[in-house]
Amino acid sequence: MDSRYLKSLIAVVDSGSIADAARAEGLTAAAVSQRIQALERELGVELLSRAGHAARATDACVALLPRARRIVGEVALLAGDADDEGLTGTLRIGAISTALTGMLPRVLRTLTERAPGLRPAIVPGTSRWLYQALLAGEIDAAILVAPPFELPRTLRARLLRQEELILLARRRLRGDAAALLQSQPYIRYDPNAWGGRLAQRYLDDQGLRPALLCDLDALETIALLAADGVGVSLVPRWNGLEKLAAGCRMEAVESGQAGLYRRELILLTPVQGARPNMLQLLAEAIPA
Repeated sequence: MDSRYLKSLIAVVDSGSIADAARAEGLTAAAVSQRIQALERELGVELLSRAGHAARATDACVALLPRARRIVGEVALLAGDADDEGLTGTLRIGAISTALTGMLPRVLRTLTERAPGLRPAIVPGTSRWLYQALLAGEIDAAILVAPPFELPRTLRARLLRQEELILLARRRLRGDAAALLQSQPYIRYDPNAWGGRLAQRYLDDQGLRPALLCDLDALETIALLAADGVGVSLVPRWNGLEKLAAGCRMEAVESGQAGLYRRELILLTPVQGARPNMLQLLAEAIPA
């Protein structure tokens, strides 16, 4: 059995369609379909149920997926086993959107310069999703907002940076944070997101009830809307915000309670990872 066929099956299940899996793997949809059909003939079971453009895993497929993932993961480690330094192969790095643009470009450059045999695979997602993916072994490391609960002992966290909570508003608007939050449409950083809880806590502490325009768990979009004068928001000051929100006021809301309203960005890795040397290099590549 060709492990690449298993990898294609996993890609289809994860993406929900053969076309999306084909794009992710750099193959044609016909090639992916042929791989799935070959697996079905060899295993003697139907693996996917197709409805329109969607493809869903059958019960038989769901039953074998955990082992298929382990096989694909073990095959990916073979190249690293042959490298005495353990720096050859794929390192799956999950990252929230602001880390993708504000932190990872420099990190990736450092990784490829110091370990030419290392191939970073970037997996975007929300902090909550990345945390679950790391627990499930679907990624090797994650750059995310610190969870609002105690971490299990199987995971190791390293604080990367603290981002202060700021008022984001067009520069032409006059008034302090409280006045603008009460008088302007409020673009809310989704309070269900781990980072969004910070902004909601500030509002609750100050007794503020802005006129809600919408909820978003997409800080870049919030910045663009504020820059266009659609409304005001409370967001963490992430690296790269200034490029998106030119013409905006960016005023820290914290006063007299240092650290109370700061989003913590962490690097989260398994204590017993399959790629320890790669993870160590990743930690060293991220600027303090």
